[in-house]
Amino acid sequence: MLNESATMTDNPMPPPQLQAAWQQLREREPGLRARDLAERLGVSEGELVASRCGDGVTRLDGPWAEVIRALPALGRVMVLTRNDSCVHEKKGTFANIEIGGAMGVVLDEAIDLRLFLAHWKHGFAVREASRGRTLKSLQFFDGDGRAVHKVYLTDDSSLDGWRSLLGRHAAGVQSPLLERRTVADPLPHLLRDEAVDVASLREGWRALRDPHDFFALLRRHRVTRTQALRLVGQEFARRVGNASIRTVLDAAASSGLPIMVFVGSPGVVQIHTGPVRNIKTVGPWLNVLDEDFNLHLREDHIVESWVVRKPTPEGPVTSLELYDARGGQIVQLFGKRKPGVPELEAWRGLVSGLEEVGHA
Repeated sequence: MLNESATMTDNPMPPPQLQAAWQQLREREPGLRARDLAERLGVSEGELVASRCGDGVTRLDGPWAEVIRALPALGRVMVLTRNDSCVHEKKGTFANIEIGGAMGVVLDEAIDLRLFLAHWKHGFAVREASRGRTLKSLQFFDGDGRAVHKVYLTDDSSLDGWRSLLGRHAAGVQSPLLERRTVADPLPHLLRDEAVDVASLREGWRALRDPHDFFALLRRHRVTRTQALRLVGQEFARRVGNASIRTVLDAAASSGLPIMVFVGSPGVVQIHTGPVRNIKTVGPWLNVLDEDFNLHLREDHIVESWVVRKPTPEGPVTSLELYDARGGQIVQLFGKRKPGVPELEAWRGLVSGLEEVGHA
């Protein structure tokens, strides 16, 4: 789904050596998070976590669908999904879980997830010290050691639920190694622009009735998202300035306009629906710092921003979409909506006013 740069090395450091290097680096730079520590050490985050098995880390066994179905017993938690450029954090409880095969959804009012379990290859329960506290989390990684999803306990979580989950799903063998289990690229044979049947792409786009069918349209025409946006034309996509995200968040915060914020990893799309209030900039990070929703976005990673329109029976659905230098999607924003209900006119008016820029 979304690209990330951190991957496992072909010749990984032996786990005891990696664990010692991790401890030394953490002592020198205590503010570094696990993802940054792993990058400094030249390994994936999953490989780093696995090396600590037996030292605050317990390897878990699936099936992951069963682990996910056990998460309501934890009570109120914080869920985290991220890519290279954006972190999405949401507090709430797991409920209304539906999983069929490798696909699933969580549809609680606060925790709203789309699950792609083919990318869930490794799972761990992690205990770690952070700023004078002991954090407990469940962390899941894809075959290349990239984090797909994390679930952190809060002060309101159930320790009995935590212990029960570990009792049922702790792996019999606590290996500190991370076996590579890469998932094939779903778009392995992309076409060059000149080989794309643009008229057919536009016709297929015009025939969309559900935004969830968009990925199938891309696969059918063997194009990437940004390639499709470039080719489809002004009827459906127009490029806007990269400051548009700041404009939209500031406007939504000042007006109370409820929005939807989608951030994806290889195995999860995590969604916030509702208002945003507290918008802050810290260095390169543009942040939403609300009580139950945090967003941390690297503005300097934004290379392309697009306003995208997709048809539905209730009228067009409009999104603001941000992309990085490799064409990976960073974040999508919509106005709050539900199936069968037209999108908010206030949202449509906000994004229609964003300044257009020419294609690079």
